[in-house]
Amino acid sequence: MASLGGLHRFMAWDRPILTDSGGFQIFSLASNRVISEDGVTFRSHIDGSIHQITPELAVKIQENLGADIIMAFDECSEPYDRTYNEQALARTHAWAERCLMVKSRPDQALFGIVQGGVFADLRARSAEYISSLGFPGHAIGSLSVGERKEEMHATLEIVDRILPEDKPRYLMGVGTPEDILEGIQRGIDMFDCVLPTRLARHNAAMIGTGERLNLVNAAYARDERPIDETCSCYTCLNFTRGYLRHLIVAKEMLSATLVSIHNLFTLMRLTQEIRNSILAGEFDQYTTDKTPARRSRPSAGHRNKKTTE
Repeated sequence: MASLGGLHRFMAWDRPILTDSGGFQIFSLASNRVISEDGVTFRSHIDGSIHQITPELAVKIQENLGADIIMAFDECSEPYDRTYNEQALARTHAWAERCLMVKSRPDQALFGIVQGGVFADLRARSAEYISSLGFPGHAIGSLSVGERKEEMHATLEIVDRILPEDKPRYLMGVGTPEDILEGIQRGIDMFDCVLPTRLARHNAAMIGTGERLNLVNAAYARDERPIDETCSCYTCLNFTRGYLRHLIVAKEMLSATLVSIHNLFTLMRLTQEIRNSILAGEFDQYTTDKTPARRSRPSAGHRNKKTTE
């Protein structure tokens, strides 16, 4: 990839790119994993070949890719096994140090990753240790992997009190509109998720902060409205629900592309609205307007004050 100019040139994309180190991919896709202090040996889900990833190799691969933000190699763990989380935490911390030692490109920002499952003391320990290493930003991993929403929120509140306010916080693998709102209320600055495109591949379009349309439904066969009449994305400005359903029924891959454009635009519009409300000092009111009153929500607090200073 480096010989082709890195990801920016390869993809003809001149905006920021973030890459993951492979920890979650090994956790979620690979079979026959063997985890040691040195790294992870696993069998490819594609062709069955054997590979080993170490912290040093994970950094080298990402440096060759040329992303703007790269991740330390970590061990993504399931949420409820305390013994395993303690072991994984020790490895993640040791691997973070090794990643910092071998990083060589000054034009890339290496983020450390906080782990610890749903265990408050482990998350606090990890947030304190990772933030002590001097990373320019911090990620929170192994959330939205089976734990309850309340547990995810509680975890975010723990790390919010510990991670430095002047460095970005990145919540990995979380991306529903509601989760974005809840995360920002708890100090999160960055998100990533496959959800917008995965939904599109399954014919689902996002509307607002929670509603989804299943465009394969026969009710949309002659519907001349766009997905969302308040949306100004390319898809909504040019195509109807009826046309999108036609593409789906005809098994045309264009349907997934057009719905992906809309879903991504919906999240981008949401985050722009949130950013504007923070700058105006109105984020608490914005979340009240956007979120049902059925649950208590923390005040946006210090993050809003810091942003508007």
